[in-house]
Amino acid sequence: MIQVGMLAVLPGCNGPLSTLDPSGPAGASIATLWWSMLVGAGILFALVMVLFAMVIRRPGWGSNVSPGRWIVLGGLVLPAVVLLPLVAYALIAGERLLPLPGLAPPRIEAVGRQWVWTFRYPDHGGVETRNVLHLPAGTPVDILVTSQDVIHAFWIPRFAGKIDALPGHVNRLRIQADQPGRYAGQCNEFCGLGHAGMRFDVIVHRPEDFSAALARATASGESERE
Repeated sequence: MIQVGMLAVLPGCNGPLSTLDPSGPAGASIATLWWSMLVGAGILFALVMVLFAMVIRRPGWGSNVSPGRWIVLGGLVLPAVVLLPLVAYALIAGERLLPLPGLAPPRIEAVGRQWVWTFRYPDHGGVETRNVLHLPAGTPVDILVTSQDVIHAFWIPRFAGKIDALPGHVNRLRIQADQPGRYAGQCNEFCGLGHAGMRFDVIVHRPEDFSAALARATASGESERE
C-alpha cells in the first residue's frame, strides 16, 4: 500500500508549475531544501514512533525517567538533533538565493496589474512584451518587480521562489534558466476576481539568439498572450 501511495504522489512532483522539477540554480536550491526538510521530518517522525512503540509493547517502560527529563530529552534534545541541521542548511541555501552585490546582470522590469504582466527590457531599448517573458539561458537576470494597482506576486516555480509586486516599490529577484525552452509563471497572490488567469509564459533562448528573438517577438506581436 505504501508503494502504491508513493506512485500516486510522484506525478505531482513535476510539471510546468512544480518547484520539485527545477530548471535553474535557485530553483534547484529550493527543491533540495524541500527534500531535506521532508527527510528530516521523516526521521523525526520515525524516532517518535519508536518511542511510542516501546511504550505500547512494554508498559511501564521509561517510568523511571522523571517528567522533567522526558520534556528535556523528548521535547528539546530529540527535535534539536534533526531541526538544527535543517535550520543551518536553510540559512546557507537562503544566502544562495539573494541577489548579492558585486555582479550587475541584465535587468528586466516586471510590472503587474489586474490581470496582466508587462515586461520591459531596459538593456534592449526599453521594448515591452505582455504576458510573455523572454530570457537568455545560462545567464543570471535581475527581475525588477513592481505593481500598478494592488499587491501581486511574481513567481516562476521552476526557476526561483516568489517575490511580491508592491505598488510604488520595486523588489528585485535574481533568476537563471539552465536550458532553452518554454516555461510557466503566474501571480501567486490573490489580487481580485481575475487572479486565476494572471499567468504568463516564459521563453528561454540560447544567449546568442536572445536579442534577435526579442526583437522579432516585439515586432510581430507574437509575444503577447491574451
